[in-house]
Amino acid sequence: MNVPMELSRVLILDSSAEQFITLAEQAPAPGRAPRSFAIKIGTAEAVAIDRRWRGDTPPRPQTHELLDNAIRALGGVLERMVIHRLENGTYYANLVIVREGETIEVDARPSDAIALSVGCQVPMEVAEEVLEESAEERPDIEPPIEAGEGDDDE
Repeated sequence: MNVPMELSRVLILDSSAEQFITLAEQAPAPGRAPRSFAIKIGTAEAVAIDRRWRGDTPPRPQTHELLDNAIRALGGVLERMVIHRLENGTYYANLVIVREGETIEVDARPSDAIALSVGCQVPMEVAEEVLEESAEERPDIEPPIEAGEGDDDE
């Protein structure tokens, strides 16, 4: 079973080559807080996701716009993206494309799949077992707290 998720945070740190994005569960079970997890990604990927999340349109197509244009030009429609596996600390995702009634799954890095999903405004899903594994295996993957965030002095 896949769990609907949404991008809840993009953290770009000038002082690090490792950036973070956080996905959060869209509709948690009644009485339960939304589950979430962070993924470490590169700076270029984080900037692309953040740009698309804010709705910024570059004057010329960047890589994710190019891929979106190619999918559509070939008669496909990006239906959703799914993070379906976590293996040895690496997440694996698929783009789910529908073309002429046929469903095509294309292997993708989660950061690219998320950038496309955000820009095309299509659903993001995570396999239930991946969400459970993320909570168990990756508690060390927590984005640092930004300056001022979490300060109780105010």
